[in-house]
Amino acid sequence: MIPSQRWTLITGASLGLGAEFARIAAAEGRNLILTARSIEKLNALADELRAMAGDIVVIPADLSDLRQVETLWEKAVNGRCVDMLVNNAGLGQHGLYSDPETWPRELVTLNVNVTALSYLMKQAIPHMQAAGGGRIMNLASTAGFMPGPNMAVYHASKAYVLSLSEAVAEELRGTNVTVSAICPGATETAFFDAANMRGIGLLKVGNPASAQSVAKAAWNATLSGRRVLVTGLINNLFAFSPRLAPRRLVSFIAGKVMAKW
Repeated sequence: MIPSQRWTLITGASLGLGAEFARIAAAEGRNLILTARSIEKLNALADELRAMAGDIVVIPADLSDLRQVETLWEKAVNGRCVDMLVNNAGLGQHGLYSDPETWPRELVTLNVNVTALSYLMKQAIPHMQAAGGGRIMNLASTAGFMPGPNMAVYHASKAYVLSLSEAVAEELRGTNVTVSAICPGATETAFFDAANMRGIGLLKVGNPASAQSVAKAAWNATLSGRRVLVTGLINNLFAFSPRLAPRRLVSFIAGKVMAKW
């Protein structure tokens, strides 16, 4: 039984993996703080989960705006103990980095994938330490293991998430707070449409994993305190192979896979 004052905060909760994490948490009877940009989608999800979850609080926020991220955290911990943070929100943009028209979306991607995630984790750690411990899940990606021509900023942002998570997990070794970097491969969510990725080679050489299966594996890994999880055998090979191949070859192959065919 989860103490009534303890809460799970999930970003990007309205769709895809975020909604699946919320369903898993609700099935465990957890109290939930759900955040995303769409108040309508958040309310619909909250209505779906109320019969299973403890209390549910909906806090709409645009995580590309640091002021809203700061306000989100202030509201989330107002009278509550957040003992699990799921940094799920993430964005991407398919296209050449040299195209100036992609910059607005890339800037938003950096703000959400890097700045918002870093801020929430930095606030959560001392908060959790003072309250007896907690778990932090950061959604990285197999993209974080290699450069990604045609999605350069997204891959770079996920490399940051992976590196930051591993470093902070080591800093926290032996304490009551753990950090887990979750690295799924292609997962069937609305991300591909939002990032203009339909038609890329990656989606033609294999079927994306279901959001439900990825979310369950990620959840279990986080609760166990695992530092890094790469979901699926093929994804593990995909993540490990760049360590053996020349970097230029890795970039060439990744560019082909991320290009539209």
